[in-house]
Amino acid sequence: MIYTCTLNPAIDLFVETDDLLPSKVNRTQSEDYQANGKGVNVSIILKKLGISSTALGFKAGFTGAYIQDELHAMGIDTDFVEIDGVTRVNIFVHTGEQEYKIVNRGPKVDSHAYNEMIEKINSLPDESTLFVSGSAPRGVDESIYKEIAKIAFDKQIDLILDISSEVLMDCLQYNPFLIKPNKEELAHFYGKEDLTEDDIIYYGHDLLDKGAKHVLISLGEDGAIYIDKDHLLKVSSPEGKVINTACAGDTMLAMFYQKMQAGFSVEDSMIYASAAGSSTAFSKGLSDLEDISELIKQINTINLKGGKTNE
Repeated sequence: MIYTCTLNPAIDLFVETDDLLPSKVNRTQSEDYQANGKGVNVSIILKKLGISSTALGFKAGFTGAYIQDELHAMGIDTDFVEIDGVTRVNIFVHTGEQEYKIVNRGPKVDSHAYNEMIEKINSLPDESTLFVSGSAPRGVDESIYKEIAKIAFDKQIDLILDISSEVLMDCLQYNPFLIKPNKEELAHFYGKEDLTEDDIIYYGHDLLDKGAKHVLISLGEDGAIYIDKDHLLKVSSPEGKVINTACAGDTMLAMFYQKMQAGFSVEDSMIYASAAGSSTAFSKGLSDLEDISELIKQINTINLKGGKTNE
């Protein structure tokens, strides 16, 4: 059984306009509304890859109902906790070569809803898989991630964490199955302004030493680095016009997990993951994955322990 948990889901509104000018009516050429949130994205991509999951999270008002209805229309099960207010709408404006991201706070979660969410996670089957992705909503202390990590540890759940909170470091004692920081988040966790590739490798291994079983570090247009006790691998990114960076990491994570579970090698799983993440970056919203076979032809992997593995 696979579950995703998005504590602060959203509707993402993607719009295109020629200009974005102050004190003017900026009319759009196109707009697209999509059910979103990092864990929601993982559920959607997994479904496109033929893997079923149940999406957990908080939902509020007509926008929360829209997200649930959209997931059901895709054949994705949900088990949301209903709260007061309105689930947030985030806006991504693409104009010329610029992308503007407007991310709202979302509704506040009360203690009753918080406890209901913890109960749901406590009731997940032993030895299942749980993706926890994204930010904590108002009213929810970031310590919830540590609480979830302990539950997963006790129930032998494979926990996959994609969060920007420093609480990630406190979760490592509970041996999460996989964590996916990006380069900026990794620098933040260790109090650094920027990281070289050697820094990324050093701190990636430190995450393993502190308890993570697998570490996938996304590097944006520079690809990604994967580290476990047996592998140290870098993958490049294909070239293309970047339209939307908001959901690329979620697509990468879902594809990597699916390929690994299907028995692909780490190298091939990373190639597919890089192609999938880039495909979303080149799309409005989540990719339809139809261009993956072409994108993987552009991608190289480098075994950082011993040279290039493919060209």
